[in-house]
Amino acid sequence: MTGPVQPETVLVTGCAGFIGSHLTDRLLQHGHNVVGLDNLSRGTRANLEQALKSPHFTFLETDLSDHPSWRNLLAGHNIKTVWHMAANSDIEGGVADSNIDLRDTFMTTFNLLTVMREAGIRKLAFASTSAVYGMLDAVLSEESGPLFPISNYGAMKLASEAIVSAAVESFLERAWIFRFPNVVGSRATHGIILDLLKKLARNPAQLDVLGDGRQRKPYLHVAELIEAMLFVRNRAADCLNYFLVGPEDEGIEVNQIAQAVLRAARSPLPIHYTGGSAGWVGDVPRFRYSVAKLSRLGWRPALSSRQAIERAVTEIHAELRVQA
Repeated sequence: MTGPVQPETVLVTGCAGFIGSHLTDRLLQHGHNVVGLDNLSRGTRANLEQALKSPHFTFLETDLSDHPSWRNLLAGHNIKTVWHMAANSDIEGGVADSNIDLRDTFMTTFNLLTVMREAGIRKLAFASTSAVYGMLDAVLSEESGPLFPISNYGAMKLASEAIVSAAVESFLERAWIFRFPNVVGSRATHGIILDLLKKLARNPAQLDVLGDGRQRKPYLHVAELIEAMLFVRNRAADCLNYFLVGPEDEGIEVNQIAQAVLRAARSPLPIHYTGGSAGWVGDVPRFRYSVAKLSRLGWRPALSSRQAIERAVTEIHAELRVQA
């Protein structure tokens, strides 16, 4: 195992997004110099409010899928590690138009690796997803398979994992792949909590929920996700490191999340379920995680899926009230 990482210059792609902005803030708190890239398609400058105050943060608004436009912007920064958080996060949109995930998820990874190779940057931390597994009817672990994603989002994340693995063989010194569960918390740009709260605002008569409400998935608060990723980055020292990151329980059902949203909004409305076991095309309605590998490394979450949801509902509801 490696020890704590000394302050260095790092690149965060998708730095203005949900997870990327939280990661950026934490890296700055740890003394790193951070160069952030984002095209602001979903991320916002508001998410970077704290980071932009720091003399150790440099923000570059650019499109990763068009690497000639930004590759020269990195010159002179002496970047040591890249945290690649940029990707399409709209799974339904990617189903409707497969070019979205090809461009925003796979090509951003491919182009990033091309630039890293040219610049001699040899360490990469990559945000992947549980969607790479598809519909496996078993507890998911790092060794589960076969991997047959059912969404273009999952397919392009899996393809990105593959190209990262190949890069480890050719020029990367070390890579860390993190397979996320459903992540919740403040600054959300998408996800069930934000979606339900916005539906409440649009329709005061009832809350419409996709599926039958029985979908059950693990949820992790973004603060704990960031903590886990930094822990793994500091201690996992194989050439290619890959970890499931998530809670230790079996998750929470969608109907319980809907009830938590109604409690926070103090809206005793009826819930209307659209029906069906899945909420949308590409949705994996039920899955279970094993985080035993992460636990063996020495990190365990403090919050259950239910606690993560309740904390996130409070945070997102408060943010929407401020924006209103």
